[in-house]
Amino acid sequence: MESSLHRYRSQLETTPWFRGLPVELRDYLIGHASLLTLEKGQSLYRRGEQSYGLYAVLGGALAIGTVGMDGKEALLAVLGPTAWVGEISMFDGLPRPNDATAVSRTLLLHVPGAALQDLLDSTPRYWRDFALLMAQRLRVSFENAEAMTLLPAAQRVANRLLMIASGYGGLNASQSRIRVSQDSLASMVSLSRQTINQLLRNLESQRIVSLKSGEITILDFDRLRAASVGDLNP
Repeated sequence: MESSLHRYRSQLETTPWFRGLPVELRDYLIGHASLLTLEKGQSLYRRGEQSYGLYAVLGGALAIGTVGMDGKEALLAVLGPTAWVGEISMFDGLPRPNDATAVSRTLLLHVPGAALQDLLDSTPRYWRDFALLMAQRLRVSFENAEAMTLLPAAQRVANRLLMIASGYGGLNASQSRIRVSQDSLASMVSLSRQTINQLLRNLESQRIVSLKSGEITILDFDRLRAASVGDLNP
């Protein structure tokens, strides 16, 4: 187990937040962690449930969102390897604010809440490090809300693809191949599945993206950025 956790530590250090932590804090988180595997569709936690600590995605992906009383899904993000989740409840002590569900078979690192509380009670200065993680997520949420309000559909889709590919501003590893269904992307940007398909096919026809079932590969980041600001030449 120790060698496995060391290997995953190297993976986690590829993204800014964990890499920027003091060495002793990284040591503590890895030293008090255990591994957890979820199967596709299995819930890590549900909105309103008690918090049991902090999690990092090591393999697979988590869908973060909420399902309403009418069964309609509000999908906020699909977070892949190196993303950390669960920090909000650390701060306010309140139940989970959303659902986290495995999109595929998913491997997680789990740091129990009791270990985190012991650490922060003994070393309060580490609160700032976790606040930086929450601030990073809050910044992404503001950017998403702004895009949803201000951007037309085509720009909104291009913007969200860029955000996912960049790892949501460093929350998880960057990627050019995005494993997300068109239904999920439609939920993220509040568009119909038909509209998403049409907009993606348009990007594909211009060789900006390549489409496969459940997967979008970005072929030209520069032109996708241009599309996200409405400056794409046909």
